[in-house]
Amino acid sequence: MADVAHLAGVSGQTVSRVANDSPRVDPATRDRVRAAMAQLGYRPHRAARALRTGRTQTLGLMVSTLASVGNSRMLQAVADAAAVRGYALVVVTVTAAGDLQGAFARLRDQEVDGAVILNEATALTAATELPDDIPLLIVDAAGSAGRHATLHTDHAGGAAAAVRHLLELGHPTVHHLAGPAGSFAAAERERGWREALAAASVPAPPVLRGDWTAASGHIATLALPPQATALFAANDQMALGALRALAGEGRDVPGAVSVVGFDDIADAADFRPPLTTVRQDFDALGERAVEALVHGIESGAPGASDILPTSLVVRSSTAPAAR
Repeated sequence: MADVAHLAGVSGQTVSRVANDSPRVDPATRDRVRAAMAQLGYRPHRAARALRTGRTQTLGLMVSTLASVGNSRMLQAVADAAAVRGYALVVVTVTAAGDLQGAFARLRDQEVDGAVILNEATALTAATELPDDIPLLIVDAAGSAGRHATLHTDHAGGAAAAVRHLLELGHPTVHHLAGPAGSFAAAERERGWREALAAASVPAPPVLRGDWTAASGHIATLALPPQATALFAANDQMALGALRALAGEGRDVPGAVSVVGFDDIADAADFRPPLTTVRQDFDALGERAVEALVHGIESGAPGASDILPTSLVVRSSTAPAAR
């Protein structure tokens, strides 16, 4: 650090501030110090910093699976947002409520400063007392979780927008291909579907149910009544399976049945036909999750609840109902 300070013509304290991303350094000086660091091959020593600050600059991510598109997108978004802030990321998996204490123990062994609990893993924590010694950001949890921050997409609002879109196209009702029971996101999307139908005085048809996969969407859609003209799928993967099932039965999309998904995954615009869907911004969700968690770690402030908006992306899989 003394060598960097000498080369950059600054004090050792200024080098320390730059190394710790302090805002109390003007941009020109910051650039000069970073250039000196690069020239000398200097990098902060993470273990030494941890001894000094009591923090390891490491975050945990608790997931139940990375097989789903949403979870893998969130992993990427959280990893990117953590890296920008100089934090490393440790991933632990948990598949049953009984595994939670072991998962938290693994996070403690890695000496994480805090952790994000993601989607399906959140449901496993519902009946468990969360630890007070690890700051947490809980994704897909409603309301407050005590000292821990919570965050979720406006699943219900997005679902309601999808239903209104289909009703405005003249469809007499909208059938729903729901996600798995016990999922917060699936329950919220189903709630939005029901509330939008109720607001239009339209009775809700029986729910079809899948497990987020395209294969489950295909199987469930085979039970769609022949008179159905509109289907809202709780995610794009199940919508893809629905498109396959409808094509196999000779039911044109959108001529006979309009289909809407949820997520706006990267491939949704390349489905056949291109999929109308509700977009949730995974990059913004990951950024907000890390921002809130790091703020809680560094300020000691209590957790807060936040909801991110969605938007409807209209493509070619929806059309006015046939007369």
